[in-house]
Formats: sequence, structure tokens, C-alpha cells
Amino acid sequence: MLNALWLGLMVAAALLGGMFNRMQGVVDGAVAGARDAVDLAIALIGIMALWLGLMRLAEKAGLVQGLARLLQPVLIRLFPEVPVGHPAMGSIVMNLAANMLGLLNAATPLGLRAMRDLESLNPHPGTATNAMCTFLAINTSSVQLIPMTAVAILAAGGSARPSAIIGTALIATFISTVAGISAVKWFEGWRWFAPPARPKVADNPFATSAPPPAEARLELPPQAPLSRTAQGILIAFLGCFGWFFLKLTFQPQTPDDPAGTAVLVRAVNALSLLAIPFLAALFPLYAALRRVPVYEEFVEGAKEGFQVAVRIIPYLVAMLVAIYMFRGGGGIELMTWLLKPVLQSIGFPSELLPMALVRPLSGSATVAVLRDLVREFGGDHLFSRMAGTILGSTETTFYVVAVYFGAVSVQRTRHAIPAGLVADVVGVLASVTICRLVFA
Repeated sequence: MLNALWLGLMVAAALLGGMFNRMQGVVDGAVAGARDAVDLAIALIGIMALWLGLMRLAEKAGLVQGLARLLQPVLIRLFPEVPVGHPAMGSIVMNLAANMLGLLNAATPLGLRAMRDLESLNPHPGTATNAMCTFLAINTSSVQLIPMTAVAILAAGGSARPSAIIGTALIATFISTVAGISAVKWFEGWRWFAPPARPKVADNPFATSAPPPAEARLELPPQAPLSRTAQGILIAFLGCFGWFFLKLTFQPQTPDDPAGTAVLVRAVNALSLLAIPFLAALFPLYAALRRVPVYEEFVEGAKEGFQVAVRIIPYLVAMLVAIYMFRGGGGIELMTWLLKPVLQSIGFPSELLPMALVRPLSGSATVAVLRDLVREFGGDHLFSRMAGTILGSTETTFYVVAVYFGAVSVQRTRHAIPAGLVADVVGVLASVTICRLVFA
């Protein structure tokens, strides 16, 4: 699937560039794609070192295992191939939590850690497992509670109620997630996406041990309770951040506040502002209360960041170069022209078609399209709210696939891309339909 897709993008970019006299755009796209791929990988090094270090502290302190235990009934159904208590369960939970809170800088490193843990159970190195495809489908369906980027763009565009899309985005992302999970489970049974017949466990550099049979899966042992002193320290810490949240939410308004009098918007902004400092302080504090040597463990976890960031560079270069060349050669404009009559016949606004086509390919381009729509129609226009909901309920599927599978050297992605695209299409259609019902 990925081989055919990459080849198709490269060949189509060259042919379209010649047909539309846009060869310079194709050349610029190739250069820009290669440059941006390396820049992204380098930028990820520090972020990954930070969050993988914090992740190790959370694991040593038992926070990750506790979260995995709480969500165990759901995770077992979604990932039946992963043994209960395996580190992959905790990594998946942390990634989903970061995505839900909109912590994109944290979600990517935690997602790469989850992929590495899932690869340790992979009997077919180089080929995605069912659990990997399910994890990618959930990520590409953009599970998030608060679409902060879209809210901020609408607020900057003069919207009187930029938080109005939070509800529509939440419904749309729920629908796209259900669609993505349903699609990935359906595609699992297709013969075309079947894994190789012969496992090659010995060739897997990430493998730690073969997964135990279902009857051998054990529950995680309960942890000893914290001492009263430790509990008091933790309660005081949580109380401080609760006070910070209330202060930011109900502080006096300023003339520069684009959110106006909307308390909900200030609450959303406060949650986004406090989330990373809260987690960055909570994990070391809780680990210290559990008598974990926090500095040493953080450094051990951070060491993984550099290795993973370097490993994904070739995969990022291949994908971003193909996408940028295709876009530079006029591929998006051609697809827009071809699909416009069909989508207009079913009531899909043609003004949103460029955004729908760009969304699976490039996050930055999608944000730019949203800004243009808000600038043209205004922050409270139906099209702007539809576009903001689309941004909050879909994801850059090809970027996610390139980064996550590149981190564990997976070339055969099986049904991950089709399932991700199904989630994107359903998310876009759900966003338009829900916004039309709510705002029109």
C-alpha cells in the first residue's frame, strides 16, 4: 500500500508539473520537503527526550500502570493481541490522554514509545501488526476533547463565540474514531492485508519476549498506599494547580482578551496553558514520593529520544518530499476540480474541499487554509466553523504513518492507511453535517 502510494505521488507530481507548467513548484516542493523532514526530526529530539524521560518516571512510580488498569476493559477489546500488564498498554493510555488534552508535543513522543512497545510483540518485523494498525487508526481519527488550535484561530478572526466548535468537534471526533476503529477491525479480515505466513522473531531488534497466551495474562499487582505525609504533599500540589486554574479562568478581563466575556473560552485556555507544567511537575513529584531516584531515571528515559528521532528521518524525507512535490505540481487543485461537482451534488461546500484534501497530507497547510477561510468569511461564519470542526476531528494521516511506523522500521503498513483515510473522510462529512444542524 505505502509503496504504491509513494510511487503514485512522485510520478503524478512530475507529470502534473509538466502539464500545468509548474515544474518549479515540483522542484521547490522536493527541496522544501527534504528540509522540513530533517527540521521536524531535529525538533523532535528535545521534545522526545523530555517526554520519554517523564514517561519513565511515571512508569517507575506506577502512574502509567494505574491508568492502564482503569482502562483495561476497553483496551483488552481494542488490543486483544497485547498481554495485560505489558508496557505497551500504559504507553497507549498516555498517548491517548495527551491527544485528548491537545498536548501535541507530548502526544507524538508518547505515541512513538507506544509503537516501540508494540513492536516488541511483533512476530513479523517490518510488517505492521493488528494492534499497530488499531493504534494508528485511533491516532488518525484525532481523539481530542478541546481543539485549541481551531479555537485560537477563530478567536483571532474576531469570533464572538470561538468555543462554539468544541461541542461539534467532540461529536465529530467521536464519530470519526468509531469509524476508524470499525474500519481497521473490518480490514483485518481481508486477505489482501494478511500478515506474512512465517514469523521472524529472531530478526526483530525490538523484541523482548514472545507474548504469553491469553490464559497466562496476569493482573498488575496493586501498589502500597502513599504515606500520610506524601498524600498531604500531593493534595497541596493539586490544590495549587486548582487555584491556578480558577485564577486564570475568572481573572478580570483585559482589552486584549480576544475571547471577550466567554468564561468557557478562558477555562479552555487555562487548561491548555496549565496541562504541560502540571504533568511535567506531577510525574517527578509523584515518583519522588514513591522513592524513585528521579534524576537518574529521567536521564535514562531521555536517552531514547535521540535514537528514535534519527531513525525516523528517512521515512519523513520520503513522505514529505512526495507530498510537497504533489502539492507543488498542482495535484490538490486538480483533485479539487475533479471532486467539486460530485461533492456539490451531495451538499458539501466547495469552499471546504481544499481543506478536506490537504488535511491527510499536511497539518501546517490545513491550518493555513483555515486561516484563509476565517479571514475571508469571518470567525462566526458557517464555513469557518465547519473548517474548525474538521481541524479538530481529523488528523494528518500520512505524516502520522510515516513518523510512527518509521520509528520501528515498518515498511508494510497493511490496512493502517485505508482505515486512517476512512476516519478522515467520515470526520470531514460528520463535521459538515453536524455544523449545518447546529449552526445553520
